[in-house]
Amino acid sequence: MNITAIIHGMTHQVVTATPEMSVAEAVRLLAERRIGAVPVLDGDEVVGIMSERDVLYCLAREGAAALERTVGEVMTAPAHTVEGAQSVLGALGLMTERRMRHLPVVEEGRMVGFVSIGDLVKYRMDRIEQDAQAMRDYIQSA
Repeated sequence: MNITAIIHGMTHQVVTATPEMSVAEAVRLLAERRIGAVPVLDGDEVVGIMSERDVLYCLAREGAAALERTVGEVMTAPAHTVEGAQSVLGALGLMTERRMRHLPVVEEGRMVGFVSIGDLVKYRMDRIEQDAQAMRDYIQSA
């Protein structure tokens, strides 16, 4: 199965940031929405990802002054992205290899979704359970 199947099943709107936002604004957004990262967009283009880790690293280096910096100065860039046709296993492999927890989904240069490693693992677990149930049903009917 591919990433498109996952993002079409999602009901929440993707929360985004801009490079001009202050780190303090981005932190407030992460806290209010109880999320770990946001894609950073310049228009429709994904230019980076702002995560809790980015905030922590910046705070460790600069202290409270980090909150006055812009997201564009602190974010992880460039962002690794995937297309909707990417397989779930391929995306999980990329996330594991690169040690990242969030991926923007991009089609024709425009972001169409944002997935977390939790979204992908949940999808895989649900599929495994469905397959196991189908196998049990088949064995019981034989």
